[in-house]
Amino acid sequence: MTKAQKLLKLFLSTLYISAFTFGGGFVIVTFMKKKFVDGLKWIDDSEMLDITALAQSSPGAIAVNAAILVGYRVMGFFGMVVAVLGTIIPPMAILSVISLFYKAFATNMYVALLLKGMQAGVAAVILDVVFNLGTNVIKERSVRSVIVMVAAFVATFVFSVNVIIIILVAALVGVVAEFIKVKRAKGENK
Repeated sequence: MTKAQKLLKLFLSTLYISAFTFGGGFVIVTFMKKKFVDGLKWIDDSEMLDITALAQSSPGAIAVNAAILVGYRVMGFFGMVVAVLGTIIPPMAILSVISLFYKAFATNMYVALLLKGMQAGVAAVILDVVFNLGTNVIKERSVRSVIVMVAAFVATFVFSVNVIIIILVAALVGVVAEFIKVKRAKGENK
C-alpha cells in the first residue's frame, strides 16, 4: 500500500467511524480500536490503551484527541491532519443541519424517543470499552496497573473524586514507578 493509499484509507476510516458513531469519544475510541487494532493491525492493544489514556487526559474532545494520536502514529503529521479532518467533518455537517432545524428537533416527540433509545446503546458500547481496556490491563499481569485501575474506579464511583485528580495521581504513580525502574537498572549496571 502506497503512502497516498494509506492516507486515503485512514481518512475514509475516520470519516466512516465519526459519521456513524453516536455517544461521544469513548464510543469512537471503541470503533477506532476495532478498525485500527483488530482490523487493519496498524496499532497494537497496548498502544491503543495509551492513546485512549492520553486522549482522555488531554484538553479537548476525546474523539479528536484520539484521531490526532492515531493519525500521527500511523502516518506522521499528514496522518494526523487527515485523521482529524475525517473525524470532524461529519459532526460539523450534522450539527450544521440540526442547527437549521433546532426548534423542530427539540420539540419532536419521535426525535426525543430516538435519542432515549440511543442512550442505552451508547451505554452498552461504553461498557464494552471499559471491559476491553480493563481486560488488557489485567492481561499485562502488572499488579501496579491493576491496583491503579481498581483505585480509579473506586475513587470515581464510590468517592466521586474529580477525574482530573485521578488522572494526575495515576500519572504520578506511573512516573514514580518508571523512575524507580530506571534507578534500579542503573544500580544493576554498576
